[in-house]
Amino acid sequence: MTAAPGSSTGINNNVSKTLPTLETFAPEHSGSALGSVIAAIGDASVTIASQVRLAGLAEVLGVTGDVNVQGEEVQKLDILSNDAIISALDKTPACAGYASEELEQPVYFDHAGAEYVVVCDPLDGSSNIDVDVSIGTIFAVLRASDPVEDSFSQAGRRIAAAGYVVYGPSTVLIFSTGDGAHGFTLNPESGRFHLSHEDIRVPSQGKTYSINEGNSGTWDDGVKSWAAHVKESDKASGRPYSLRYVGSLVADAHRTLLKGGIFAYPADTKSPEGKLRLVYEANPMAYVFEAAGGAAINGAKSILDIQPEKLHQRTPLVIGSAEDVETFRAFATGERS
Repeated sequence: MTAAPGSSTGINNNVSKTLPTLETFAPEHSGSALGSVIAAIGDASVTIASQVRLAGLAEVLGVTGDVNVQGEEVQKLDILSNDAIISALDKTPACAGYASEELEQPVYFDHAGAEYVVVCDPLDGSSNIDVDVSIGTIFAVLRASDPVEDSFSQAGRRIAAAGYVVYGPSTVLIFSTGDGAHGFTLNPESGRFHLSHEDIRVPSQGKTYSINEGNSGTWDDGVKSWAAHVKESDKASGRPYSLRYVGSLVADAHRTLLKGGIFAYPADTKSPEGKLRLVYEANPMAYVFEAAGGAAINGAKSILDIQPEKLHQRTPLVIGSAEDVETFRAFATGERS
């Protein structure tokens, strides 16, 4: 049976009305400068979710014909998503500037006394949208410095808030201000995010590993030994682990955050400096995972302790359950073999 336009298709939308919203969940941030920046990102993600949902009908799939500063083909939805975030932040007096994967240099807003800047991957995994793989937005909020241009080169430890949005069967926004991580699900009828995952904790050990096994021929010996280790049978330690790899950072990270285990995108001979971007991909994810009791390293040290040298700097990234990440580190550094 086809539901009437605008109907709830049997879902009780009154339930969400009793749950805290993104704006009201944390009273200390409600109405604050930081709260207004997080709310703006939430508003932009509602717009992006709508664009993603209708992408196949609105002729916004495919590439623009341009390449970004990373040398990657730009998807039409990358530009639409980036523009949606810029528009939302431009209306937010607390935001002084914005940097993203799609911009060679940051953009600055004429907001006197603004306290924060935002770094972002507007639409992670956008090349997968034409096959309906979950994709997302990754973001971090940093305190503005003087001069504001220096704000974007701060280490992850100085992040004020960070999170990501998953555009999947539902639209879920995960964020943290350093004291735990919390998830909010979008009610598409009201256009508001309501608390659905309070105080997320990453299990100390998981049962899955997430890595592109197609790159195994380019890994160093430490990563190869670790990969062999997680596939060995050993009931006492819960091995073998099951392989779960989507190829969309947000999708793989979100599963790992909720279920435990490990996601790894290590350096290899093709990408000796790593593949993912430190400032607006690895740092926000690392911040969320550490706040939720997990861990995040570049293979040897905490991601959040790395001092960025340039905006689009790349890094290896290993995130997940604390015990699983520590096992990876021991193999990667040669402490285990």
